[in-house]
Amino acid sequence: MLLTNRQRPRVVVADDYTDLHASFQRLLEPSCEVVACVADGTAVLEQVLQWQPDVVVLDLFIPPMSGVEICRCIKNITPDTQVIIISATTEAEIREEARRAGASAFVSKLLAAEELVPAIQRATSTSFDCFTTT
Repeated sequence: MLLTNRQRPRVVVADDYTDLHASFQRLLEPSCEVVACVADGTAVLEQVLQWQPDVVVLDLFIPPMSGVEICRCIKNITPDTQVIIISATTEAEIREEARRAGASAFVSKLLAAEELVPAIQRATSTSFDCFTTT
């Protein structure tokens, strides 16, 4: 785990719908340090390299790659960074693909207000088998 003596995990938020960035930041800031909000997959990887975040909250559909592809790249760059995929989709096959790519959790955008912070808390705990599908 990347968490050391910090109380709040460092988080990068990646969603191509930039209107959501402020909402996610407000939701996460009480318990997380949001270090960057980005709108494309290339920027996600740049921010991961720069910040070495504890968690990346990653939209499933973010150009120029899919969130699953970006998740694989993140896990290759910084294996300890936890990735939480967010999406409006509920397809079990896509959720399983995200898990196989190394995602710690898959959270519905419709339930993000209630379930994103707990998913981050689970992902940054000492438990390594914390994949959830909400």
